[in-house]
This record gives sequence, structure tokens and C-alpha cells, in this order.
Amino acid sequence: MSATFKFSRQADARPLFLTMIAGLACAFAIGKALPLAMNAVSAISEPLCMTSGAGSTLDTVEPIGSYALPNVPGKRVTIVRVFYGPGGFTPPHRHAGSVTAYITKGEIRSQLGGGPVEVFKVGQSFFEPPGATHMVSANASSTEPAELIAVFVADEGAQLTTLIE
Repeated sequence: MSATFKFSRQADARPLFLTMIAGLACAFAIGKALPLAMNAVSAISEPLCMTSGAGSTLDTVEPIGSYALPNVPGKRVTIVRVFYGPGGFTPPHRHAGSVTAYITKGEIRSQLGGGPVEVFKVGQSFFEPPGATHMVSANASSTEPAELIAVFVADEGAQLTTLIE
């Protein structure tokens, strides 16, 4: 799919997409300085960037930003780009807060708790409630890369990602 988003294919996704964009725009407008944001983002990028057990050396997490939510005291929104190389994956994990993921490239396999394994394509999103066990988070392809943007809303200072042993 080209970089142009085609609403006609997913008209029912339009409100969610527009809400995510509006929320991100507000978060950027009210955010704190970047050096403070990067300290908060390190809580997620370190565990997700670990190479032991990863499916591809190309798997990376790129911090985009982290901002206090002044209208929700004690909460912070953190945004990251997760890139999976062919066959890449993240080991089972859980997050301290809510997470919404939006697929920007390829296809992502995902499974929460004992639920079914689902495949999400470009333009689709999924939601993880606080504390959910993310058993499968992987590139659905062994030949093409995949990418998603993850938006976390969690308590200020919380460790965003915890790997499950």
C-alpha cells in the first residue's frame, strides 16, 4: 500500500485513526522538553531492544516522544516506533499502562493472554489493556520488514515494559 491512507477500504477505522492523530497532536503541543522525555522513554526501549531471544538483529525500538498529560495528573503518554526485521519478534511481555498499536508497514502477528493469534495489516490497530500478557508480538513475514507505532498511557515513572520469563 502506498503512503496514502485509503479511507474507503476501512471507513469504520476512520474515527479511531482521527482520534489517535488528534490525541498525538495534543500530546505534542503540551509536551515537556525532549531531554526529560527521553528519560521516560528509556523505560520501554531498553527491554524491547534486547537482542537475546529476538528473531532478527534488525528489530529496533525508536523513541518518538514522551509527554506528561496535564489534564490527567500523574499520567504520561509515550510514543515509540517498533521495527521488526523479517521473522522478528519481541519475547512475551506486559505493559504497565494501556497501549494502542497502529501498523505502518507489513503485517504484525499479535496474541494477548489466552486469546487468538491475530494478524494486523497496514492501517489497522489493536489495543492492549493495562497488565495484559502479550504472548505474541511478531512480524508475520519471514521475508519482509514490519513496523508499528505504539502509544502508551501509563503512570508517571512506571516501567512501561516487563519481559515475562
